[in-house]
Amino acid sequence: MIVIDTHVLVWLVQGDRRLGAVAQDVIATARRTNGASIPTIMSWEMAMLADRERLALRMETGLWFTHVVATGGFRWIALTPEIGIDAGTLPGAIHGDPADRLMIATARHLACPILTADEKILAYATAGHVAAIDARV
Repeated sequence: MIVIDTHVLVWLVQGDRRLGAVAQDVIATARRTNGASIPTIMSWEMAMLADRERLALRMETGLWFTHVVATGGFRWIALTPEIGIDAGTLPGAIHGDPADRLMIATARHLACPILTADEKILAYATAGHVAAIDARV
């Protein structure tokens, strides 16, 4: 099981070359067991980015997610009080981006790695606060 960061899912769907071969294999393996986890905060983050024209999707955000999830192997992870509380009280030094904090807390709650290329999240993982896989490899 893995938690997929927003940009990683976009890279996967758009066939972006920044998504490394190892990361693609990790996603494929997770999808075979319905373990490719998408935190619900991602829908908010993507809708905000698309609305502000910082992310170009080929269709409306809701339809985009419906299409992606319908391809199989992905599962939504709901925000729970435990995830929310952990996101608000994460140990160590991590920035205040609410989407990132909730994705980190989701990975911690599920006891699985987050697949990301975000340098701050990768550094946070190096400090031992969450497991992470660099999506560029």
